[in-house]
Amino acid sequence: MAEGMDLASDGRGALADARLAFVGAGVMAESMIAGLLARGMISPDRIVASHPREDRRQRLVQRFGIISVEGNREAATQGDLVLLTVKPQVLSAVMRQLHGRLEPRQVAVSVIAGAGIGTLSRGLGHDAIARVMPNTPAQVGQGMSVWTSTPDVDDGQRARVRAVLGALGEELWVEEEKYVDMATALSGTGPTYVFLMMEALIDAGVHMGFPRRIAEQIVLQTVAGSVAFARDSGKHMAELRNMVTSPGGTSAEAIYQMEKGGLRTVLSRAVYAAYQRTVALGRDEGEKVG
Repeated sequence: MAEGMDLASDGRGALADARLAFVGAGVMAESMIAGLLARGMISPDRIVASHPREDRRQRLVQRFGIISVEGNREAATQGDLVLLTVKPQVLSAVMRQLHGRLEPRQVAVSVIAGAGIGTLSRGLGHDAIARVMPNTPAQVGQGMSVWTSTPDVDDGQRARVRAVLGALGEELWVEEEKYVDMATALSGTGPTYVFLMMEALIDAGVHMGFPRRIAEQIVLQTVAGSVAFARDSGKHMAELRNMVTSPGGTSAEAIYQMEKGGLRTVLSRAVYAAYQRTVALGRDEGEKVG
């Protein structure tokens, strides 16, 4: 039985008459489809997804009850929102396939890192574009999606995009595209920083003598609890840190060592390097389109 057959009230609004076309049906597309159907925001028969492999198409049909087709053009013509969820390395080829095929009523929604609105517009021959930077926690409904859109996307269409992204977690619309590039470095790449720090904490626990499974359990809950506490408190991060830092205590000693090692500087440099790489990828993709 397909997931989410009863349409929720918010879905009846923004997505009531909408059809969604996923061009490319990989992990991100599957996460979005799962979130939309689980929340009852749209019925499965209003979703179409393309994929070249038959086994993948059958999996999507069996799991969700959606429509699945082989061709990208065939999928794109059936959607009010055309979600570009292909891998970055095939984007140029996909845009050539779809160039001039989209109607003014359709909005192309790209979740592909580094692909700027100018590149997408030229490549597709289309002006109604929304560019989104999601992140991997979207796969469990806890994502952060930062997005923007061209003036050709009207309020009703923006509401549809917002509803779709809301199925992945939180979404934030920004007026200027540069903020999407910045979000790619901060939230899009952000889980990498968090996972690396968690891995280091677990390794430190093992070094002290904890079995790895116990160290992992402790770190996972500590991080989850800290995030929940920070969100609920509404306090500045420095204030929260000071709350658990006693003079001459363990936290004070740990902070001294982290500051001595340049943790803040390393993180700042890492984020900025990711931002520069995002800009470079966008430039390279733009040159491919010409």
